[in-house]
Amino acid sequence: MVHVERKNSFQLRLSRRLEEETSHTLDVYLFVPGELGLSTELIAEDAFYHSAIQVSRTYHSEAYRLPLVHSRLASRNQLGSASYRLSLSLYAYQYVEALERTTRSLLDSARALRERPPETDEALNREKDAAFAQSVREMVSLSDGILKRMRRNRPRDERLYKYFANIDNYLSWFTEQQLLAVVAYMPRSSELTPLKRELIAVCEEESGYRREQQYNAERVMNDPTRMSNKMRLLRRLIEYPITLKQRNRELGGGEQKAVKALATAVVMAFVSFAVLRVRDQLGDITALFILAMAVLYAIREVFKDDLRNTLWHWLRKGRPKWRREYRDATRNVLVGRQLEWFDYKRYASLDPAIREMRRRKMAQREEVVLHYRSSSRMSPTRFLSGYRHTRETLTLDVSQLTRLMSRSTHHVYRLKDGQAVRESVERRHLFNLVVRETENHAGAHLARWKVVISRSGIVAVDKVADSSEA
Repeated sequence: MVHVERKNSFQLRLSRRLEEETSHTLDVYLFVPGELGLSTELIAEDAFYHSAIQVSRTYHSEAYRLPLVHSRLASRNQLGSASYRLSLSLYAYQYVEALERTTRSLLDSARALRERPPETDEALNREKDAAFAQSVREMVSLSDGILKRMRRNRPRDERLYKYFANIDNYLSWFTEQQLLAVVAYMPRSSELTPLKRELIAVCEEESGYRREQQYNAERVMNDPTRMSNKMRLLRRLIEYPITLKQRNRELGGGEQKAVKALATAVVMAFVSFAVLRVRDQLGDITALFILAMAVLYAIREVFKDDLRNTLWHWLRKGRPKWRREYRDATRNVLVGRQLEWFDYKRYASLDPAIREMRRRKMAQREEVVLHYRSSSRMSPTRFLSGYRHTRETLTLDVSQLTRLMSRSTHHVYRLKDGQAVRESVERRHLFNLVVRETENHAGAHLARWKVVISRSGIVAVDKVADSSEA
């Protein structure tokens, strides 16, 4: 199952958990409105792929406490320090990802509560506030339990304690930041005042805990910039041991040289034959012969590149363009490979299943489709002992597409209190994102999202369709 969400203003994040199957295929289709005028002349396919698409894979465990169990075994000298660092990092990483997703959902709910009309029924408002408060308290309770379980086994070995201190420091700060974000977006309501006090008390408790453990110097805590940069570094240290190392290689280098040589040989053979015919017709070297030679060489320069490009596109059509290798970050062992495709397509060239999922109307007949495809083969037997799953995250940056949008705004008029009011409206564009995921010995799963984008970034992401193929 693929999950799509907004990572930040200009990035979409597609994530999926890969089960024990060894082969996986993922197709991502982004339908770009034709009014933006996207083409290979504006943004080349290779340039968009390298700048806008990022793929990463991390270890994943369905048994969420398994990494913590491994870290405890390592702290008792039953496993190595590298295993301790990786297991504790995986436990922390999965907690951070879950807390981020939950916080985003709560922030969306908080915005909806803040934007509700003032004339809404009071009883209904209290009911919604109570449901929101219950969700927040559940998140706080789960978060507190996860942190306590980790802190219950503090290692005594100095080599292991430095890893624990870094992870504990970051999780404490990150938890505080997420709770403060909820407080900041929470609507001003008397029903939610006790909840605000509870969240602020938890944040103060975490801040006091970090001071008690002396995790950060006073000058760092007093400077938000330095604190943020330090925590960003700690986040990278957490992600490093559990993220598979990658090596990306472009395919077809030898074939490209062969095509270039073949095109040159064919054109030179034609030119040489034409030179001999001209020599037979004109005889000795004259001004007319030199002019004919100049024309022949001009034709050679014109058609050599065209012939080479035609042969190259014909040879590479439908074949993968890049190969990505995944290696274990700790042992440097090859654990899988992935082939990747990326190109621009037209609606008529898509599979019937994709066209059906898109449900295109006449208004979208000029859409350009960005198609990314990956086919991976992993080797779970080479994974770290105890782990057989990975989590793939694909980040799609749409900033290049927003540059094609107009900067201008327009005005709309509406009635308010019996008066005509003019308001500025930002131009927005509707993109459709269709994802097809195929696993070994199983049917394909398709889903569609509507993505609303303006020049200032992604506005909304909503899932609108879901289906499976046999």
